[in-house]
Amino acid sequence: MNYETFKDELVEEVKAALYERDIAAEISTTVVEKMNQTYDSLAVTPEGSNIGMNMNMQIFYDSYERGVEFEEIVERVTDEIEKHLPTMPMVDVEQLTNYEKMKERISMEVVGYERNAEMLSKVPHERMEDMAVIYRFELNLENESRSTILITHSLLEKMGVTYEQLREDAVKNAPELRPAVIKGMSEVILEMMGEEAIEEYGVEPFISEEMMYVASVLDKTAGAGVLAYETFFNQAAERLGGDFFILPSSIHELLLVPDDGTKSFHELQAMVKEVNATQVSPEERLTDSVYHYDCKNHVFELAEKFELRKHEKTTETIENKEKPKEKESILVDLNKKKEEIARNHAKNAVEKKDKVKGGEAL
Repeated sequence: MNYETFKDELVEEVKAALYERDIAAEISTTVVEKMNQTYDSLAVTPEGSNIGMNMNMQIFYDSYERGVEFEEIVERVTDEIEKHLPTMPMVDVEQLTNYEKMKERISMEVVGYERNAEMLSKVPHERMEDMAVIYRFELNLENESRSTILITHSLLEKMGVTYEQLREDAVKNAPELRPAVIKGMSEVILEMMGEEAIEEYGVEPFISEEMMYVASVLDKTAGAGVLAYETFFNQAAERLGGDFFILPSSIHELLLVPDDGTKSFHELQAMVKEVNATQVSPEERLTDSVYHYDCKNHVFELAEKFELRKHEKTTETIENKEKPKEKESILVDLNKKKEEIARNHAKNAVEKKDKVKGGEAL
């Protein structure tokens, strides 16, 4: 079965399966344009709702090509729909165009700039080195399942709001809505392993000697957006005790490494590239870059820019130390001698004149 036939068959079979389970929903296919990816979607909308869920058709087809039976895929898809459909938020369309009601629901995310250039042309954003800050409306704040709407130029225009106003409200509200969380790697490991790990593996004593930290948000979804928070860098610098490198683990979290003068950004960047290529799915990648924060000068930048700036500063200091005191030119020296001779000549002439006048008076 080729891909196009697979899509048509899946829609029909899922419709029948939902009918058998007495689940009222509309099923269709659509193309979803998202940051980091564009895909064919199985769109599921609950009866009477204006908000639905999208399921990536390509993932289902990949399973089919790997040998999973078609009937099993239909059952899995139907199970997912039955599980998540009740959690879909009921959204008032009029509310979506009422900025005063929605502004407290603004969140911020960061995405790679180059790979999302086409999509970014449709949404208000701000460049941040080789990333871009984008904005979303959070729909179901009271539910664990996250649903959002990407804020586009057209949506902002319908609301009659400027980008400057959007950014001002986002900077104020996003950190309150989805606060930044910074934890040491040992803390993260302890959470994953459970309390028994403290006694069994002796992890706790090393927490004060953390070499790496993880930054994200409470639900660990699109948590790299904390980079756009105005207070994040000071918060992180205080936790890490000074300057630090930022490694984009994914769009969901960041790794922070203290800059103790022993780290090579080339080694860190090689690590990021390897992890991205082998462990992070394309739709969840942020960038292959490494960043640096200079807490003294309050500068966030690509690590390679920081290294260049540090090298230039070191070179300038060395040159100033080695630079000998400049000798005055021969011309300046001659002029000084001429001025001194002229002053002495004038002085002698006055003294001689005074002596003559004095003799006549006697």
